[in-house]
Amino acid sequence: MHNSEIIIMPIFLGVIFGIAYLYYSTRNKERLALIEKGAEASIFMRSKKGIAAPIWKILILNISLLMMGIGIGIFIASIIHEMGVDDDIAYPGTIFLMAGIALFVGFTMTKNLDKE
Repeated sequence: MHNSEIIIMPIFLGVIFGIAYLYYSTRNKERLALIEKGAEASIFMRSKKGIAAPIWKILILNISLLMMGIGIGIFIASIIHEMGVDDDIAYPGTIFLMAGIALFVGFTMTKNLDKE
């Protein structure tokens, strides 16, 4: 079992391939079923009105808010630790709480981007 790390990469790539295969084969079957029922091909095209915000804006917004949330969490945890709370409790709890709040704020801001 000394070379067990060699097995991890093919398994990881196999999982990625399996997910992509299931996604595209399911999408193809769904489209074929809609075509058999007489649906128009225009439902597969994106309309210009319903275009969403670019993915890079959403990604940068969420990553920046997550990093700010983690930073604020570390800052608040150091203050809580100075008040006498054990650092094993203060740091993980506050970091996860603030990161979760930041992701929730990012989600609501992303919804507002899609409305514009």
